[in-house]
Amino acid sequence: MRLEYFEMIDRVTRLDREGRRIEATSTVPTESPVFEGHFPGHPLVPGVLLTETMAQASGYLVLGLMNFTHMPFLMAVDKARFRTFVGPDTVLTVTAQLEHEGSGYAVTKAKIMAEGKPICDAELRFRIMPFPAGMDELMRAQARRIGLLAEAA
Repeated sequence: MRLEYFEMIDRVTRLDREGRRIEATSTVPTESPVFEGHFPGHPLVPGVLLTETMAQASGYLVLGLMNFTHMPFLMAVDKARFRTFVGPDTVLTVTAQLEHEGSGYAVTKAKIMAEGKPICDAELRFRIMPFPAGMDELMRAQARRIGLLAEAA
């Protein structure tokens, strides 16, 4: 996880096409510029970055299920719940389940766990659109880096 670059997913550990589900892992870094202000002397991952982590896992799920033909763009976050704080060096398990896809939209339910305990969850809505010019190859490269695509990075 590189918080300051919004690279939230370290590794996709499972893509279940039939079950329309993804599982990924991410380890919060020991140090990050984000922690300098959130909060001095008591570093915590901001809730917005935990939401982004769920959104990225969901986005990779949609990309994988659609074979990278279109790009999912986050449009709405509903029913978000944060249950505890997340600090440096925490290993996160992120899961997302595709609930609906059609009419140019996708809806997922995502959650983050750490050591078997719930951290947060939300329902996320995406607009499915053609890739902006050149973005498809960048997304494929990122997907290879995190293990979503089998080809070597």
